Amino acid sequence: MLVWLAQNFQQDFGFLRLFSFITFRAVFATLTALLIGMIAGPAVIRMLTRMKVGQAVRTDGPQTHLIKSGTPTMGGVLILIGIGISTLLWADLSNRFVWIVLIVTLGFGAIGWVDDYRKVVYRDPQGMRSREKYFWQSLIGLVAAFYLAFSVSEVSNMKVLDLFVAWVQSGFSLDLPPKADLIVPFFKSVSYPLGVWGFIALTYFVIVGTSNAVNLTDGLDGLAIMPTVLVGAALGLFAYLTGSANYAKYLFIP
Repeated sequence: MLVWLAQNFQQDFGFLRLFSFITFRAVFATLTALLIGMIAGPAVIRMLTRMKVGQAVRTDGPQTHLIKSGTPTMGGVLILIGIGISTLLWADLSNRFVWIVLIVTLGFGAIGWVDDYRKVVYRDPQGMRSREKYFWQSLIGLVAAFYLAFSVSEVSNMKVLDLFVAWVQSGFSLDLPPKADLIVPFFKSVSYPLGVWGFIALTYFVIVGTSNAVNLTDGLDGLAIMPTVLVGAALGLFAYLTGSANYAKYLFIP
């Protein structure tokens, strides 16, 4: 949103050209998400406590964990609010990859919300059953994987649709352009052609596997946050390098 506004008024206000630099927007997007968490965090926690939105602790665990019963849950809503608002404010919304990431993030967040809702409202420590959760994760992951498989090779959604139709008409045998190859960072000449099915499989396992890795790591005291910070920082670095023309060109990242 801010990028669009800056582009419309930068002729009158030269300093608005700063919004075209990815480093400037990345830093302020991070600060925006941090401020949202710091400002909204206490209010959200008080609201959840007042609503008695507390964690139902499994009875088959250690007895010492029972004192954690009632700890406010659904705290992931703070992460979704921070990511959503900062992305809408600072990202280039004409970039279709921003939208697919945001949709996947909010989609998996919705699954987590339903899971927590069942734990809280129905006092069911299991929440959403594994089979149901895996179904919705797989549905979102496969839709994203199919879209990304063709969108990384084309410059617009119409061309993406044309490439998909051509793939179907070829009997699912059409190869993707080299942009969809698996590229090893820092090894400029090392790449492997995955093909459509290989690209979809790898993307699916990354999306669904990452989600369940966090889900299985999570615990009574927010055990997932440190792995999330470490992995998020690494992915943020990759996103920054990919979005910077100079670094991407030097590292041969499409």
